[in-house]
Amino acid sequence: MTDFEPSLKKHLPELRRLVRSTITEDLGSGDLCSELVIPPWARCEAVILAKSPGVVAGLPVARLVFAELDHRVKFMPRAMDGARVRPGRVVARLRGKARSILTGERLALNFLQRLSGIATLTNRFVALARPHGAQILDTRKTTPGLRFLEKYAVRAGGGRNHRMGLHDGAMVKDNHMAILRELCPTRRELVASLATARAAVPANMLFEAEAQSLDDVRALLHARVPVIMLDNMNTRTMSRAVRLVRQADAMRGSRTTIEASGGVCLKNVESMARTGVDWISVGALTHSAPPMDLSLEVVRVMARS
Repeated sequence: MTDFEPSLKKHLPELRRLVRSTITEDLGSGDLCSELVIPPWARCEAVILAKSPGVVAGLPVARLVFAELDHRVKFMPRAMDGARVRPGRVVARLRGKARSILTGERLALNFLQRLSGIATLTNRFVALARPHGAQILDTRKTTPGLRFLEKYAVRAGGGRNHRMGLHDGAMVKDNHMAILRELCPTRRELVASLATARAAVPANMLFEAEAQSLDDVRALLHARVPVIMLDNMNTRTMSRAVRLVRQADAMRGSRTTIEASGGVCLKNVESMARTGVDWISVGALTHSAPPMDLSLEVVRVMARS
């Protein structure tokens, strides 16, 4: 991907501010070492190499780092975001002032390694869940200030984004339910309260509620909640919950979306997918993804012009 895809383009002003703030953080009053040892006229060519297998994400962001530092640096992607690469693969080439390339090296790699790590881990989860018909979703467990980038990386890895924030979808989670149960002493009142909330949400916006037991599932079905999250259930209980929901769907001619969440890892995601859930949300995609190993290496120094 050589240009900003639509979701990143929408965030371009925010992205520019983010890149500029990281440059200010790292550069301060100047790149002392490069200014001491690299002549201002020196030019070079460099490559960004994959040193481990993975899925690339963040090339447009890396390019923006160099563009903000020195618009004359030529950044030439040799892969697309979302591409799987092997060790030794050149993912980008650069040409320009040596000082500028060295100054931007670490910042560009920080973005690339973080985002590619998320894309790579997401892709591993997707590969396990997809054969069973389940989609992998991210969560709001993201690095403050980097959510739009980290969710972009999830998409590059083949995953799907859940809501971006509290504003674009309603999720009745465990603490909401705990308060509702105190305010609604009977099940009938609880169901009515949930149904009222559901009716107030626009049809094109997410409305979801969390179930921690089969009784919770039954209550959410009575409230006609369109997306039911099965939270921290073992696969046996999860399978029973899926059957319960599908039986209710068959009786009323509807289709409830079922999400699994809580404690999802590479070891158990496939067994969760086999239960028949539609979505599996994984906080680890963004809070525990190891960075992909990438490096920038100078391959040619140009003679004085």
